[in-house]
Amino acid sequence: MTDLTESISAPPVGVVGTSHVRLEGREKVTGAARYAADVPFEGLAHGSLVLATVARGRITSIGVDDVLAMPGVLGVIHHGNAPRLNPEAGLLGTGDATLQLLQDDRVPHVGRPVALVVAETAEQARAGADALVVTYEEEEADLVFSADHPGSYTPAAAPEKHKGDVDAELAAAPVVVDQRYTTPQEHHSAMEPHASMARWADGRLEVVDSNQGSFLVSYVLSVLFRLDPGVVRVRAEHVGGGFGSKGIGPQLILAVMATTELKRPVRVALTRRQVFATTGMRAATDQRVRLGADSTGRLRAIDHDTATHTSTIHEFVEFPGEVTNALYAADAIRIRTSLVKVNLPTPTWMRAPGCAPGSFALESAMDELAEAVGVDPVELRLRNEPEVGPISGLPFTSRNLVGCLTEGARRFGWADRDPRPGVRREGRWLLGTGMAAGIYGAGSLPSTAAITAHPDGTFTVGIGAADIGTGARTALVLVAADALEVPTSAIRIDIADSDLGQAWFAGGSRGTSSWTWAITAAATDLREKLADIAHIPADGITGRADTAPLIGALEQRENHAHGAQFAEVAVDPSSGEVRVRRMLGIFAAGRIINPLTTRSQLIGGMTMGISMALHEEGLRDAQFGGQVNGDLAGYHVSAHADIPAIEADWVPDYDPSNPSGVKGVGEVAIVGTAAAVANAVWHATGTRQRSLPISLERILTTTNA
Repeated sequence: MTDLTESISAPPVGVVGTSHVRLEGREKVTGAARYAADVPFEGLAHGSLVLATVARGRITSIGVDDVLAMPGVLGVIHHGNAPRLNPEAGLLGTGDATLQLLQDDRVPHVGRPVALVVAETAEQARAGADALVVTYEEEEADLVFSADHPGSYTPAAAPEKHKGDVDAELAAAPVVVDQRYTTPQEHHSAMEPHASMARWADGRLEVVDSNQGSFLVSYVLSVLFRLDPGVVRVRAEHVGGGFGSKGIGPQLILAVMATTELKRPVRVALTRRQVFATTGMRAATDQRVRLGADSTGRLRAIDHDTATHTSTIHEFVEFPGEVTNALYAADAIRIRTSLVKVNLPTPTWMRAPGCAPGSFALESAMDELAEAVGVDPVELRLRNEPEVGPISGLPFTSRNLVGCLTEGARRFGWADRDPRPGVRREGRWLLGTGMAAGIYGAGSLPSTAAITAHPDGTFTVGIGAADIGTGARTALVLVAADALEVPTSAIRIDIADSDLGQAWFAGGSRGTSSWTWAITAAATDLREKLADIAHIPADGITGRADTAPLIGALEQRENHAHGAQFAEVAVDPSSGEVRVRRMLGIFAAGRIINPLTTRSQLIGGMTMGISMALHEEGLRDAQFGGQVNGDLAGYHVSAHADIPAIEADWVPDYDPSNPSGVKGVGEVAIVGTAAAVANAVWHATGTRQRSLPISLERILTTTNA
């Protein structure tokens, strides 16, 4: 046993706000960190997916017998022999048909899993999957999304938001911008492909998975397979990126099916092409933005109308209007979303869902308004800064977009900019600069945590958080150390295990604020328990917390992270090449826990935004629906040579709605990036680019027209 003064009564060390390298960094760079596809298990079998090759129809036969005769093949699971699943299961608590794999002979879209071949080795499973003959009765499919599709409707999940009379204000406004902007399907392209291992051991279903929230995954699995929640354990110790795609993947469902049927551990790892085909994407959007302003640029009306698509089996809605909800003040605002069902895979969340494509439209339109009014783009945004939520009327928890804009303009040298487009040239290159503002929601969601004090003066923090490459482990240790007033070396942390209890998943830029609140509350509980004892017993003392009551008692407020992006580009009008030469992002994202990993997250978001602006476009065959560039050779993402030395920094901001004062940084950095690049391309060439990506072809057909 140890005297408490040796641990809990140490003076505050104040490590939050100082830079720390990732706790698991050495493991990752040396290859010691084990991802879902790396964890060994005795008797492990391997599964390989078979995907539908038709756009719509039904399965008429599956050549199982020939494949079962192949070397090493243990079984073929298909709609005729697969376990029956609970149709009420879903990530958000409602039925999600994307999870209902191998339940019938219907094929709703190309790429839908129709079978799983399980074999002794991964190579044998892949050979069996390639050899499996599936025949179909094809049916007519609707594969083309368009804003004027006759099947367009307003989803119940996206009711119109409005205040004031938008049409009247637009009619009376002396300056009106009315343009359409389009964004394509985009894919997450995380470094680690999706992989899952499942086995039954000691009466429990044990899963090693690549996901963004083990507790949520375990709960959905328990509902899906009609199991007691306590029977299912899910772990995801190391995850190589997710960006929204790593919820309940098809490989996980099929791995659980296979281990249940074959009575041995089964791993299913997706190929890169299967990742593209089966794990969702950012939906394409067609957005009409109308801005009405007076002669000084003060907004009288904002009308943001979005058309997007979903699948025929599950309704997923992209909300580009979310960025318009709280970015600028206006007398009248209207946000509408329409949806089209097509025979394509179901879209899903992708980094800064809604706000990333929405900001491209809104911030491009704001740049066009600045040009029309003759006002500097930064000044235009400052003139339309709201005091309260533009639609809700609620106060902000904190808001320092003004600081982002003014500090960004100062550091970028914006005042030296010649506002005239197409006047700067350097040899064959046309040069231009552009900027955009960004916003993304923040807040905290209920989570639980436990902290155990040990007699040797150390502490173990247990929380079902997920570290998907963001540095969450390290940030949580810093918060725990400050909450307990001990050095970081005294803290051990366990995460990403559903047995640790309910915790918000790594998504929506709400992970860190949710987890740190739970940890600080657990630390408070622990300190109260330790105050009544002189020594810590051998089995330790544990403090616990569930933040649900605390979060439920919060006053309703507008809560967002903010940012301003500045870009300089060079455009070669003869080849169509666009190069981003420099980029600066300044953000207001609450209290910064670890500057080192925060800056990494911000640079990562801006890098993804540059990729969105210039490269990324999911292309599909209009006749069969298959993705023609479903790999990293055909689907272009920005490589090292495409990215300049990005500078990311922040201005003071503190969110009083949670004890740590933090907001999320994982998503706000991509918001506005594409618009800043597009606005810089206009400044360089004098030609507006209203469709992404800004490809060589688009530059050539517009700049030289």
